[in-house]
Amino acid sequence: MNTQQLKIGVVVFEGMTSLDALGPFEILARMPNCICHLVGRNKSPITGDTGLLVTPTMSFADAPRYDVVVVPGGPGQNALMSDAELMNFLTDQASTAGWMTSVCTGSLLLAAAGLLNGYKATCHWLSLDFLRMFPVEVVPDRVVVDRNRVTGGGVTSGLDFAFILLALLRGEEVAKEMQLMMEYDPAPPFRSGHPAVADVRTVESVKRLAAGMLEQRRAVCLEAARRLSVRSAE
Repeated sequence: MNTQQLKIGVVVFEGMTSLDALGPFEILARMPNCICHLVGRNKSPITGDTGLLVTPTMSFADAPRYDVVVVPGGPGQNALMSDAELMNFLTDQASTAGWMTSVCTGSLLLAAAGLLNGYKATCHWLSLDFLRMFPVEVVPDRVVVDRNRVTGGGVTSGLDFAFILLALLRGEEVAKEMQLMMEYDPAPPFRSGHPAVADVRTVESVKRLAAGMLEQRRAVCLEAARRLSVRSAE
């Protein structure tokens, strides 16, 4: 088992889905010989999409070189698809990080930075078509591992994502022990957690609820994909 100390940076931003970041943080921060930071634009508290206040422990400017970077998603991701400061942070970290990873629509931010070009990746089921706008091989699985990229699907997949990443970093036995310690034994009360198993009425209702946000996401992803294509052609 690799026991070298690992530095992990979990990106946080206004309007993120808190569980995307805090679920993986809760698991990875318990890893043996690990330092885990919440990394923001600065150290001012940020507000997640449900109103939860989270305080970054490190800023982009002060962050060390991370071994692992985790990027969450959420409605606030839309406004960051053209954010130069975040894109520069991600590409700079990717030049030395062992693992660049994401949960939910955090993969769209990695894609906008050009960090998923030629990789297999996934994201939330409502946004898979947006990920297809980029030069990414989209795989609609709960967790996708391709070389040193690990991406999780929507929100709660961040827990499965984190245990898989933990196994890659510290070995399966450590991951199994941590899973038992945290009593992670999912038993969903309803069979509606994915469009493949939910009834049609529920799927259509969720699509209607998300329609406005998804239209905005479509527009910013189209523009981000265009910019990436121009950069790639230069």
